[in-house]
Amino acid sequence: MLTLTPSALKAVSRFIKGSADPVAGLRIAVTGGGCSGLQYAVALEGAARADDAIVECGPVKVFVDPASAPMLAGVTVDFRDSMEGNGFRFENPNAAQSCGCGKSFSA
Repeated sequence: MLTLTPSALKAVSRFIKGSADPVAGLRIAVTGGGCSGLQYAVALEGAARADDAIVECGPVKVFVDPASAPMLAGVTVDFRDSMEGNGFRFENPNAAQSCGCGKSFSA
């Protein structure tokens, strides 16, 4: 369904280790908003929901809700740490258009 690059896996592992709460995995979702109409949401989760798809990316479990799943099929998630800013970047083959920040798209 989706792929985390080695850089993204390293960042997520670091965030999980630094969390004060128990973490079962990483939730990636698509929500309304952003400069292109849809945006990505990323959060650490204590447990998967009953209807989540669970994608195992190496040692990290990624939880995806049913509404987001079609828009995340084939997505590659990277994490960049640079002078221009830190954060996750999404390469989405389903996006008709993406914004310059890499955090928003239209379908």
